[in-house]
Amino acid sequence: MIPRLPTRRQALALPLASLAARASRRIEEVRRLPAPEAHQAVAVDAASFYAIGNHVIARYDKRTGRRMGGWECQRAKPLIHLNSGIVREGVLYCAHSNYPAVPMISSIETWDARTLRHTGSHSFGIEAGSATWVEFRGERRYVNFAHYGSRAGEPNRDPRWTTLVEYDAGWRRLQGWVYPEEVLAKLGSYSISGGAFGPAGDLFCTGHDEPELYVLGFPEGGSTLVLKEIVPAPLAGQGIAFDPEEPGMLWGIDRAARQVVAMRLRAG
Repeated sequence: MIPRLPTRRQALALPLASLAARASRRIEEVRRLPAPEAHQAVAVDAASFYAIGNHVIARYDKRTGRRMGGWECQRAKPLIHLNSGIVREGVLYCAHSNYPAVPMISSIETWDARTLRHTGSHSFGIEAGSATWVEFRGERRYVNFAHYGSRAGEPNRDPRWTTLVEYDAGWRRLQGWVYPEEVLAKLGSYSISGGAFGPAGDLFCTGHDEPELYVLGFPEGGSTLVLKEIVPAPLAGQGIAFDPEEPGMLWGIDRAARQVVAMRLRAG
């Protein structure tokens, strides 16, 4: 009898389990706060967190959980599918796309973080995929463009085409990277949903629904990000954000429970 060769996912299972087992960091849940809008992501600034849904955003007091205001539109009037967000210098930036439609089109939308007045849009049109998160590091801007293996996928493309693109302050493309095979094997038909730079500069990413964080670094050469470790976390994928006031405090969502989850990153 000829032995059956393991599938690609089975072949990667052992090294992936080893990565999780020897993680140098761990996540400690601090508290949960109800937020009915928390369907896609959470963003955070000094005083507030922002629960993000497809075409709705609500601002909450970070200390008390009291709802402070909100913004909403009808689907496609003008926005369709908001994803991860980040607050920078009083502006809330959110990745936006026409998911699950194809061809994929994307933009970065902005709001005044205090009033949640929609203030602008940078349209990519058809770019490198479906924008799922935006992040800043210095003057550089990073946008993840997802690809899918489902009805939302473009012909002849799958999650392997997911790309992280670096832009300058004028949205001029500088360079780009793809994700390592070990991470792609965890995504199924979905893609990278969230991303944020941690206190030490590592890039923390999430998938669509797995309760874990992928800690990545930029390669010394080539175009593939380097997987450093996998850290279990009490969330279900989706958009994440590090707290600018509390280094090591990470915010995520539990979309099934419609909760925002505050977590602390600890040494393992």
